Amino acid sequence: MKPTIVLVHGAFAESASWDGVIDVLEQDDYRVVAAANPLRGLAADAQAITDLVSTIDGPVLLVGHSYGGAVITNVAADAAEITGLVYVAAFAPEPGESAFTLSAMFPGSTLGDALEETSRDDGTTDLTIVREKFHAQFCADVPEAQARRMAATQRPVTREALLEPSGEHPLWRTHPSWFVFGEEDRNIPEAAERYMAKRAQARRIVDIPGASHAVSVAHPHATAHLIREAAALRLVA
Repeated sequence: MKPTIVLVHGAFAESASWDGVIDVLEQDDYRVVAAANPLRGLAADAQAITDLVSTIDGPVLLVGHSYGGAVITNVAADAAEITGLVYVAAFAPEPGESAFTLSAMFPGSTLGDALEETSRDDGTTDLTIVREKFHAQFCADVPEAQARRMAATQRPVTREALLEPSGEHPLWRTHPSWFVFGEEDRNIPEAAERYMAKRAQARRIVDIPGASHAVSVAHPHATAHLIREAAALRLVA
């Protein structure tokens, strides 16, 4: 039985960022669910994805982009028959680490200088990427017109979510993982991605030359290929 593939977007993106990947996976008859990540707080967001995964019959492969990687890391292990995790330019935190601490662990991220803040009535602060800086910061290898649409449809993440420490039971410690990321990622430095992948003892690490943070958008076939490899592990196990 093929696993259902659950795709979890990250900050400054939304479910449609997986469109190209979905097109490739559905050609191979995979059932795909592009989850709506709330982007409000790490534990709460992980619980939202846990709730979704718990409704799925059969095996599940979790795929996370950027902050979505931290979210899938914190999904409850008993939510479903989880077969593995695929990190797409994504965070794979240890307990106590946050997206902010990991992105600052190695030099190279320019995200902080590209953000704008919006205070909310509940005391949290929404972060978005300044539209004029979005293309260069987030998706430099995507056509300009497409980058403008992505900037217009980006969803804000709370500062608190990016600062929230990861939980005590990271799924990558008990489940196989795969990593794909870009050489020119300006949100999460390439060195940080490689560090997290090696720490998780990833089954495969794919580093795409010249690729930006928006790997699933600019390189949907390479992303889908790695996801298919991870999904196939369940079929031959």
